[in-house]
Amino acid sequence: MPDSNPNALQFGLSAWSRPQRWLMGLLWLASISPAFAQDFPSRPITMVMPYAAGGPGDIITRIFAGTMQKILGQQIVVDNTAGASGSIGTAKVARAKPDGYTLLMIHVSHATNPVIIKNLPYHPVDDFEPVGRATEGPMVLVARKDFPAKDVKEFVAYVKAHDGQLSIGTAGTGSASQLCALMFMNNLNVKLTQVPYKGAAPALSDLMGGQLDLMCDQTSTTMPVVASGRIKAYAAAGKTRLASMPDLPALSEAGVSGFDISISFGLYAPKGTPPAVITKLSNALQQALKDPELKVRLDSMGVAAVSPEKGRPEALRAHLKLEMETLGPLLVKAGVLAN
Repeated sequence: MPDSNPNALQFGLSAWSRPQRWLMGLLWLASISPAFAQDFPSRPITMVMPYAAGGPGDIITRIFAGTMQKILGQQIVVDNTAGASGSIGTAKVARAKPDGYTLLMIHVSHATNPVIIKNLPYHPVDDFEPVGRATEGPMVLVARKDFPAKDVKEFVAYVKAHDGQLSIGTAGTGSASQLCALMFMNNLNVKLTQVPYKGAAPALSDLMGGQLDLMCDQTSTTMPVVASGRIKAYAAAGKTRLASMPDLPALSEAGVSGFDISISFGLYAPKGTPPAVITKLSNALQQALKDPELKVRLDSMGVAAVSPEKGRPEALRAHLKLEMETLGPLLVKAGVLAN
């Protein structure tokens, strides 16, 4: 005869092991997921951009939000919660209800923050569901407009000759621009004074004002300012020239080998978001990646939309794993430790 005690079921569940309860939770989630996804989205979605407004990440996020909201039929609001190398906004998403209505668009700092931030309040793998990759963008080495070097070879020679005397701005510890700066110093065996900012936009502003000597950042940030003549571009931060800037030499052309870095943005949801909702979001992302207008807008920034196949969860999961295995050790080697 069934136990009539109303607490019997509760007691039974609590007596199970943690893996058993986790499995039962997954089974329950799977049972409600299809029905939940049919109504999703029924209200606006928030896409958190954990970097400063006006920077490349902000622009990229707004482009994808605008395209995906047409596909999903609901407004996508961009929320700039910047600071601490993107970890403040990222933690906000990790704590959010796992229903698909709070998303995170982030780049390489998702992989490097565990190295540079002590007691990080989330885990980049365990606390998120990957939705898919969005972009991949090259980086360029730029300088103040009155920097004396005439070309990339003179640029490299000048930096080496003034070892320890030049400054380089970054968008903060663990940011894409800092990783590029570290790789540049490592490959040239020179020391530059790093000046961290809360985002690329304020760093670029000081570079334009002559308060900084150098910066290495994404083409999405630098191309418009280079075109206006307010800063100088010396080299693509890679092995080959960029299709968007064919006249700009690669740093390898100045005899610098092993220097190659590009930045990819990806979209995540909180851990536990129903699989059917992740599929719906990923499908919308993949459709956005095919959108001609989106591609044109990204191209104008010097950023490429990834192929739709890379807009899937498994592609972002693999990319994050690779970044954590390769870029974390670069920071450790450079002596960049937690806090």
